[in-house]
Amino acid sequence: MEQQRLITELQTRGLHLGEVTPGVAGRQGGAGPSDHKAITLDGTTVMVPIYTGTASQSPYGVKNCGLDQGELTYGRQPLGSVSFPRPPQFYSLTTADGIPYWKIALLHSHDVLATTVQQTCMRYRDESTACQFCAIEKSLASDRTIARKTPDQLAEVAAAAVRLDGVKHMVMTTGTPHTSDRGAAYLSDCARAIKGRVSLPIQAQCEPPDDFVWFQRMKAAGIDSLGMHLEAVDDAVRARIMPGKAEVPVSYYFEAFAAAVQVFGWGQVSTYLLAGLGDSLETLVATSDRLIRLGVYPFVVPFVPITDTPLAQHPAPSTEFMFALYQQVSDLLQGAGMTSERIKAGCAKCGACSALSTFER
Repeated sequence: MEQQRLITELQTRGLHLGEVTPGVAGRQGGAGPSDHKAITLDGTTVMVPIYTGTASQSPYGVKNCGLDQGELTYGRQPLGSVSFPRPPQFYSLTTADGIPYWKIALLHSHDVLATTVQQTCMRYRDESTACQFCAIEKSLASDRTIARKTPDQLAEVAAAAVRLDGVKHMVMTTGTPHTSDRGAAYLSDCARAIKGRVSLPIQAQCEPPDDFVWFQRMKAAGIDSLGMHLEAVDDAVRARIMPGKAEVPVSYYFEAFAAAVQVFGWGQVSTYLLAGLGDSLETLVATSDRLIRLGVYPFVVPFVPITDTPLAQHPAPSTEFMFALYQQVSDLLQGAGMTSERIKAGCAKCGACSALSTFER
């Protein structure tokens, strides 16, 4: 099976691991690629759902599963070898006050450091405002992280991750706070501390702030690229799936995108588009075209139904839907000369949660 289709299949249908070997377990809850595991296929590392209900029914599995490798199967038929990135060395360290480094930042894919600087969100605990796909506070409730990472803690962990594990870039996201800057101020403080310790490209992710001057402040603090995530586009879908964020209109996001591109540069601003929440193929492609023309990279990703969220039983998009979406969006990217490789840092540069970058090639 060609790599593009195999990755698309695995990310929509998941991977059934059965009894997971210690050391191979992925991550559950939290922000970012929740209920996933990083696997490497033919040199390409991707994040694949393993803890979802869909994954438990997937025809894809792994046998002869050791600490860092196994054989990928479809039904009982072997498809080839698969490997698992080893736990990074920095996970074994703790801060001076006894906090394990892995509670402060995690390795995503094989060379990306990721952290949620504030693990709480003003929208999360109210059903009338919460994003139904989100599990940001699940890892906090299970004591797998801390509520707020200090700039000094992040700088310490980032320096160790670069030194010990060769991390190439860093993603910092945040739950949305009750402040009009939407987290931009604290992300800037964290970036400033990290850049004071180690030369590491950083992407920050937050909702559009009230004042676009924050983009200049974030850039001055050492943030190299910016993510502001639409997730869904259609007004009815947004109101149903993420009622709190839907109060910020798509038009305001596009105003923010235009202002951010002026600061961070063409192709250095990105947004998540979660396929499968209800937006049509035509809507996602047309939105991607509009974003690309503006200088924003549309990181299209298949929706993953995360355990213990309101959308846990919502179906993932079909492989056929994602394949068509990837083909059309990659054509638009190629026509504009925009690629994930040119992004300095962030989820779209990593690309592991989507097969889109394989279509760029």
